[in-house]
Amino acid sequence: MPRVLVDAAAVPADRGALIRYVDGLVAALHRAGADLAVVCQRAEAERYRLLAPSAHVLTGPVAITNRAARLAWEQSGLPLLARQVGADVIHAPYYSIPIRSGLPIVVTVHDATWFTEHDRHNPRASFFRSATRTAVRHAQRVIVPSKATRDELVRVLSADPTRIDVAYHGVDLMQFHPPSEEEVHRAAARCGLHGQPYVAFLGALAPRKNVPNLIRGFASAVKALEKPPALVLGGGVHEDDVDAACREVEATVKVVRPGYLRAPDLPGFLGGALVVAFPSRGEGFGLPVLEAMACGAPVLTTCRTSLPEVGGDAVAYTEPDAGSIAAAIGQLLASPERRAQLRQAGLARAGEFTWDASAEAHLSSYQRAIE
Repeated sequence: MPRVLVDAAAVPADRGALIRYVDGLVAALHRAGADLAVVCQRAEAERYRLLAPSAHVLTGPVAITNRAARLAWEQSGLPLLARQVGADVIHAPYYSIPIRSGLPIVVTVHDATWFTEHDRHNPRASFFRSATRTAVRHAQRVIVPSKATRDELVRVLSADPTRIDVAYHGVDLMQFHPPSEEEVHRAAARCGLHGQPYVAFLGALAPRKNVPNLIRGFASAVKALEKPPALVLGGGVHEDDVDAACREVEATVKVVRPGYLRAPDLPGFLGGALVVAFPSRGEGFGLPVLEAMACGAPVLTTCRTSLPEVGGDAVAYTEPDAGSIAAAIGQLLASPERRAQLRQAGLARAGEFTWDASAEAHLSSYQRAIE
């Protein structure tokens, strides 16, 4: 079996869904018996040793906590390290790659919305567009988490579809599970809800996530209710357009922004919600949808890009405009039976996405790169 070097040092400090991808993949590669080396930042070394006890875990220099230094090290230090550990292939899990490594490169491109939704990204999007173009041009294999992302790369970058491999993400059912009453109570208490029911959102409060329209749609859906639920926006930094949408809603509408939530609180937060609403305008995969289903939450999302590949018939769908979101949330809040149906369907659907299956797809891609 070839030796694979996974560059986990590329994981950004804010972690989020990317770290769940890298962690889930590394642990599953270990279970599959892969000959695995992992390079990471020093603060993460012990975690990777626990995730993959048989892996050769190495740490990069201290300076790579700085983004510019890490990118420079990626071009020279990473290939040198790969040769030192006898790697046959390098897996770059976050867009950017070493250009002249002397070894086959497999890169994960997580989504194409840097191109298709370019006006809904922050100024850093120019880096990701450049990194994606370079990766698609120079890597031996490109791994994407959905067929929709593959098709978009072919459409917008004229990428060679024969060099792109689809490997769906999985979900860790130990971490994401139907919560106990205690877990629900603890998560709600951390959000300051004091027993008030709520609709949940989890993810970055970035423009393409469509949070302002979620706020407006939610406010419209609950304004006539005698005891309306709250809307809780978990994760991400506060964006100006989100602040503006919050100022538009009536004082009787409660919008809570607790910031990043601790990993142990996520099952209670997601599974305890009346509805998990994720009306994104475009996703490479949509991991929050899968994780919410695994927690037994009724999920509302859009029928855009990869989201139908993840949700299938187990979620409710809406258009991304505020009016459609209002109608969809209103229908779900008015129908406990429909929410119960979605809970059961979502649990069954989530069971179809495993990190073990994802690891097998990655191993096949590594072998193709070497060949």
